[in-house]
Amino acid sequence: MRVAIAGAGAVGRSVAQELVANGHKVLLIERDIHKYEPHTVPEADWLWADACEVTSLEECGIEMCDVVIAATGDDKANLAMALLAKTEFGVPRVVARVNNVANEWMFTDDWGVDVAVSTPHAMAAGVEGAIDVGHLVRLMRLRQGHANLTKFTLPPDSPLIGRTIRDMTLPPNTLLVTVQRGSRIIVPKSGDSFEDGDELLFVADESVDGDIHDLIHGA
Repeated sequence: MRVAIAGAGAVGRSVAQELVANGHKVLLIERDIHKYEPHTVPEADWLWADACEVTSLEECGIEMCDVVIAATGDDKANLAMALLAKTEFGVPRVVARVNNVANEWMFTDDWGVDVAVSTPHAMAAGVEGAIDVGHLVRLMRLRQGHANLTKFTLPPDSPLIGRTIRDMTLPPNTLLVTVQRGSRIIVPKSGDSFEDGDELLFVADESVDGDIHDLIHGA
């Protein structure tokens, strides 16, 4: 798979290193000469250019990419690059970094974004996930927010404790993906039972968040 990444800062380079290690062909695009450091990810191709310029994207053959990642620290630049990649060059999948949570509402398919990754939201979710028992923690928005990856940590008074997965009636358009118990990751099976402190990971239609909450608390 060929992937172009706009922004060769710490985030862009880290993503590039991960993708290269997984066998993908990566192009890093950076306009700031001080961040243009090909030696940091020598396995990737590099281009010193502005990813918000049509001529730059034409030069690097962006239309041949399977995925474009807009990973700069500027939301305006990420949106502009996403829109160009999708509408002008027909890139099949565009992932964009959200730096300011107040701008997250703009990162939709109207701006060419298939997947929005909110840095502040992810950090907040990490904090909440560590301390917030019995409440929904939204880890990631999927399909432009039409579905969510969410987590619930079972409180000690949850009626689910001691019951099996087969006893749990999930809301429509909801899937229990994993149960994390301490350091163990459990792929749910019908005969598995729940324990206090289990972390339940769901993929669900955002409209059923309240139903999942009621399921956890027995409302």
